Amino acid sequence: MTMGMRTLIKFLLVFCFAFAIDGPAQQNAAPAQPSGSHSIVLDVVVTDKSGKPVSGLQQEDFSLLDDKTAVKMTAFHATAETADAADSPRQVVFVVDAVNGSSQTVSFEKQQLQKMLQQDSGHLAIPTTLAILTDSGSQIQSQPTLNGNDLANALNESTALRSLPPSRGLYAGNDRIQVSMHALQDVTRYAASQPGRKFVIWLSAGWPLLTGPRVDLTLTQKQTLFRTVVAISQQLREARLTLYAVDPLGMNDAGTLGTVRYGGFLKGVTAPTKVEYGNLALQVLAIQSGGLVLNSSNDLQKMIATTLTDAKAYYTLSFDAPPADHADEFHALEVKVDKPGLTARTRTGYYAEPYQAAGR
Repeated sequence: MTMGMRTLIKFLLVFCFAFAIDGPAQQNAAPAQPSGSHSIVLDVVVTDKSGKPVSGLQQEDFSLLDDKTAVKMTAFHATAETADAADSPRQVVFVVDAVNGSSQTVSFEKQQLQKMLQQDSGHLAIPTTLAILTDSGSQIQSQPTLNGNDLANALNESTALRSLPPSRGLYAGNDRIQVSMHALQDVTRYAASQPGRKFVIWLSAGWPLLTGPRVDLTLTQKQTLFRTVVAISQQLREARLTLYAVDPLGMNDAGTLGTVRYGGFLKGVTAPTKVEYGNLALQVLAIQSGGLVLNSSNDLQKMIATTLTDAKAYYTLSFDAPPADHADEFHALEVKVDKPGLTARTRTGYYAEPYQAAGR
């Protein structure tokens, strides 16, 4: 293992420890899942064969499986497109990633996002916030707005682009990984401070996976990394954050290793011995949160619009997690709909704790 690789792994492990222990900043609003509660809250999108969201379903239309075992729902709520904001608060967060892409790519995504924000005279259906990721870190607007023109102007005024040094060999994107992981933490903190559901649309091809034969971790290092995977999973879930990875390169990036490699890390990690840095990839976190990975179109506005359809109609289900046999016990989740031709999408799993350790 090279000195550069050791340095990067050392940073990531220090970051992982900080993320796992510190977690998001204190929430300003009541969390969806109070500390110490065993209740699991899931946001579920149901689509038909054409991919359109389906509304009007009832609780009896759903069945919920925890590790393939049916569990009883303790709460059910349906959100329609016309739902009152006070009854079903929701928010969109656009992350413009100027770190994991060329200046040309970032300019393109900014231009396309501006056009989308200015549609319908700049009137947005859902409160929206803009986050911009640059070499110096992430900047997130403090208050969401329904004025797309204001967001487009703010985006136009953000001139800072990526200036990190070019790649210098295998896994040389350590600067990009560091900035990206800190930004993920910042966005998670912001989401935790906001009420209701958050749709985080990350415009990026993603950060390096840092996984391969030259990455050899000790058991202690794997334990630290595993605890981070658990912490991020819990924090995204408790903040009701659904992540969407939208690749602005579209078809120009299709078929490359980076657009398919993440697929090997989608399965939930059950033990420290099975964890790898690829489990923290942007695309992996998106799928596991119940979101989407979109990277097969050159129409960026269309891909963004696809993510926003999830906010038109969805369902919120709750159930009580069973006591775990050991700390950080992974449970796979599946939601089924008792209607032909319909598909439900939600979080793919969660980590359960022994009741006496919950809220630790």
